[in-house]
Amino acid sequence: MKILIMYASAGAGHRRSAEAIYSYLKNNRGDCEVKIIDILDKTPQFFKQIYVLGYSFLVNRASWLWGLAFSFTSLKALSRLNNALNFFTGRLFAKPLAGFLIAQDADFVISTHFMASEICAYLKNSGRISSRLVTVITDYAVHPFWIYEGTDIYVVASEYAKEELLKQGVRQERIREYGIPVDEGFLRSHDRRLLAQKLGITADKFTALLVTGSFGLGPIEEIADALHDEIQLLVVCAKNKQLYQRLKNKGYSFVKVFGFVDNMQELMSCADIIITKPGGLTISEVLSVGLVPVFISAIPGQETNNALVLEKEGIGHSVKDVPALRSIILDYRAHPEKLSRMKEKIKLFAKPKAAEELASVIC
Repeated sequence: MKILIMYASAGAGHRRSAEAIYSYLKNNRGDCEVKIIDILDKTPQFFKQIYVLGYSFLVNRASWLWGLAFSFTSLKALSRLNNALNFFTGRLFAKPLAGFLIAQDADFVISTHFMASEICAYLKNSGRISSRLVTVITDYAVHPFWIYEGTDIYVVASEYAKEELLKQGVRQERIREYGIPVDEGFLRSHDRRLLAQKLGITADKFTALLVTGSFGLGPIEEIADALHDEIQLLVVCAKNKQLYQRLKNKGYSFVKVFGFVDNMQELMSCADIIITKPGGLTISEVLSVGLVPVFISAIPGQETNNALVLEKEGIGHSVKDVPALRSIILDYRAHPEKLSRMKEKIKLFAKPKAAEELASVIC
């Protein structure tokens, strides 16, 4: 069986979810031929640069504009216009991708990005490929851009997302509430004491992990200033070298500062709470580990919707300022029974076996 996994490198969540699926299939389904591609590599170079840099600029520097565009393209009254724009963009810039899909003629195409789903669905509907299309929606709610006639299976992360698809006319038998696939490293048990020794931190101290994505944006320094003398903090500055140096220079006793890391699952396993942005893939990783999330600096649109879905389930907290965040963190520290109850809710809601369940449908 031939399986093609497609993502777009605009937004790390699409890539990480696709990589998790690829890794699971390679490690557990040796009878399948599996390929993974960034669909933007099959577009003109200038288009890829505009797409990636434009997305990065909007979500990190002009999030209000991104939120406006998200809301605009969600309006049902404008669905025909939005679909036409998507169609035009795909036909104009994705001809190499269409040719690649036709040449591959895979048994299954698994898409973790709406553009990949749109192109594949178009080719199916025009009779140019016969692949079965599986769309993995990488958020906890559903934007209309994910929905295309020709999709055989939608994989969703929540009952809320399932209900949204049903309202849009998607048949129930095409929807699977499996969750968003995460790397197998987030599913392994870790010895907190051994990891703490490895990282040079105190195993028994109440610990929060603070991370806001690859650019290290948001009120990270303000949060560290507010909490450093109350709890142990693991702060991931990622690519923000100036922030990293400022925090290192402060010399806080119980603040461990990291730059860009590739062991996030280990850091999560040493924490009681995570302070982070509510990206879909990040949420799934956090819930798989069993961490209690406190959300900050949500991008208007998909991230605010993700946080709202979890709020409806009574999981985690969204805060708008550092004093409110500090109050929540210290309340959990003072009342460990509240932390335990929240972790029990998370255990019931989390879907850590998404990749495995997806594989069982296609292999």
